Amino acid sequence: MRIRYAVTAAVAVLGLTAAASPAVAATTAAVTKAQAVKIAKKKVPGAYVSDVEREREHGVRTWKIELEKGDWEYDVYVAVSTGRIVKFTRDYDD
Repeated sequence: MRIRYAVTAAVAVLGLTAAASPAVAATTAAVTKAQAVKIAKKKVPGAYVSDVEREREHGVRTWKIELEKGDWEYDVYVAVSTGRIVKFTRDYDD
């Protein structure tokens, strides 16, 4: 009985609820490879994916998606934690 009261009091003091747990988990969910590819293809419409790798860019875990369209090669770095594009490069393929 004393332990149950202590746990209940701790939950009340910290403001934790059963509903808060899924919300916290949802905000820390990682971006999948498929989601990163979709984000990159939205940045470069009509391009096809030539390679996908996991890397670190500017200290951030990223998906590096390499795309090709015409004579151009694109590298899109998508943050694993947020889905935000961290870096974008475009090179002409001679």
